[in-house]
Amino acid sequence: MPRHVAIIMDGNGRWAARRRRPRAIGHRAGARAVNTCIDFCLDQGIEALTLFAFSSENWGRPEEEVGALMKLFIAALDREVEELHRRGVRVRFIGERSRFSADIRARMQAAEALTAGNGRLSLNIAASYGGRQDIAAAARSLAEDVAAGRLQPAQIDEAVLGTRVALADLPAPDLFIRTGGDYRISNFLLWQLAYTELWFTETLWPELDTAVLHEALRAYAGRERRFGLTGEQVAGRARPDLQGSATP
Repeated sequence: MPRHVAIIMDGNGRWAARRRRPRAIGHRAGARAVNTCIDFCLDQGIEALTLFAFSSENWGRPEEEVGALMKLFIAALDREVEELHRRGVRVRFIGERSRFSADIRARMQAAEALTAGNGRLSLNIAASYGGRQDIAAAARSLAEDVAAGRLQPAQIDEAVLGTRVALADLPAPDLFIRTGGDYRISNFLLWQLAYTELWFTETLWPELDTAVLHEALRAYAGRERRFGLTGEQVAGRARPDLQGSATP
């Protein structure tokens, strides 16, 4: 069973187009699939779920679509956070939240504060997020420490950089899922996905159900994760630390 699952929720627009409906209707239908995925992770005992909700590049989409997404985002925060808290889900957001309105930022902060003590599932929402942006922010943080004399350049290695990227306190994703039929990771968690098992499906995100998720878990269970070693070595060793010193 994977400890951490990361998902690109793709296919909302195509789902709507096939029904001759506006793209906003597809995004609304996709919100229901998010609940399906959260329920599934809770039932399976998965520790962390990271969802790619809105990329840093998505700001370039038509203004009407972005506006509809923001309204859905606010509605979801208002509607779901209390129930997620009741069920022991910790909610947090990764990405450049300064681009969101003050109203949305306040809701994000309130959701994080309310659920901060929960430990049943870590639900991470990547919003206004990009993997390159994440790595650049980590490098900038280290550069500031070097400039201030708190760190020597020779001290910077993969483990140190890994502590500055998003979700550094969680195990790296074990399983990546992308719906919608495209076969790429689209600037999502570039550092964190280094040794993640990738799984793609033609299923559009609003059509996601537990059968698709079980299929992904069966595929994952059939993989041999070697992390650069031989199969014989892996058979006798525990999983190495992939993300940083904070990884359990």
